[in-house]
Amino acid sequence: MTIRVYRHPISGHCHRVELYLSLLGAPHELVHVDVVAGAHKQPDFLAKNAFGQVPVIEDGEVTLADSIAILTYLGDRYDEAGRYWPRDALHRARVQRWFSVAAGQLASGPGAARLVKLLGANLDYEAAVRTSQRLFQVMERELTEQSFLTGPAPTLADLALYAYTARAPEGDVSLEPYPSIRAWLGRIEALPRFVPMLESRA
Repeated sequence: MTIRVYRHPISGHCHRVELYLSLLGAPHELVHVDVVAGAHKQPDFLAKNAFGQVPVIEDGEVTLADSIAILTYLGDRYDEAGRYWPRDALHRARVQRWFSVAAGQLASGPGAARLVKLLGANLDYEAAVRTSQRLFQVMERELTEQSFLTGPAPTLADLALYAYTARAPEGDVSLEPYPSIRAWLGRIEALPRFVPMLESRA
């Protein structure tokens, strides 16, 4: 069965879902939602996600919103070997830690800075830059000691953090001071069936 993914190509939230489906080799169809034109606020889309946000997936009779919820659903249902969604309790908790970072510092840091520069969002840009720098300092330290965020192999933690980190320069947040982060991005991009996220310009 083909999984339908309602998405917008410049959304890092959408990219993490698309990337996981590609890495799993799971059949899926991408459905463009024109958020610039307000398609995500129309009744037909609000029936899928009352918050009016992408991504949303339809998997048979299942309709599910929120990128992290979608990742964990796909992990439990389709990642049978637990390659990216660990079955060990402690390892899974370490992934969950980075999910919280993805929803917190990543979104309010490089994600917010990018929204300001690309879309003119009414957000505190200087605060977003400071949050980005603090986040990247932590990531740099941890990635100096290990190849991926939770250990020697990639997990959903890495997929959740990838897009907004890779596109941080679109928010004028430089990755030059962080060689370990840049090397980590390269390791993710070298994974079989990796799909890139669309590059954007202000």
